[in-house]
Amino acid sequence: MEKPNAPSCERNREPILEVLKAHFADRREVLEIGSGTGQHAIFFAAALPHLNWQTSDRCENLPGIAAWLDDAALSNTPPPLEFDVVEAGPGRRFDAIFSANTLHIMPWAAVESFFAGLPDLLAEGAKVVIYGPFNYGGRFTSDSNASFDRWLKEQAAHQGIRDFERVNEMAERAGLRLVEDRAMPSNNRCLVWQVPSNRR
Repeated sequence: MEKPNAPSCERNREPILEVLKAHFADRREVLEIGSGTGQHAIFFAAALPHLNWQTSDRCENLPGIAAWLDDAALSNTPPPLEFDVVEAGPGRRFDAIFSANTLHIMPWAAVESFFAGLPDLLAEGAKVVIYGPFNYGGRFTSDSNASFDRWLKEQAAHQGIRDFERVNEMAERAGLRLVEDRAMPSNNRCLVWQVPSNRR
């Protein structure tokens, strides 16, 4: 099949990699939620060969992901998992989770399910890295983000840039602690949370 292509993956992968190098250096098992085309997966897995990079997405996206994985033929990218955040998880735990450009596409109820399901996915001391645009204090951080939000809602009413504060509150309810909020190019952010190692 012809591989799907998302140009944004080519543009943002280097800045994201710098975040992953800092926070995933001591990780081993990564679950990528919403792997999309699979382009991020092969780039990060090649650059970080110590990681087992497990892709996942809804079933309709799996063939495209598999096409990228098959072409790259990396030893640390197992076949993609079918996983929708509103349903049960894969039944195993990971010491890292990564997701890019997903929260503003999901319905809000799915965002809530995303965070509510994290405790069943995360190992002791696990880290979660989420990339994308966020609002702060209920405001857009740039005119371009405001325009992007309008475009998203024109495509589907359930889409939109999420408020950092509401997202962080859900992360805290899931037992996570924010350890970094890094500014990224094009008015995006990388949010990094961690499960405290002494959680009960």
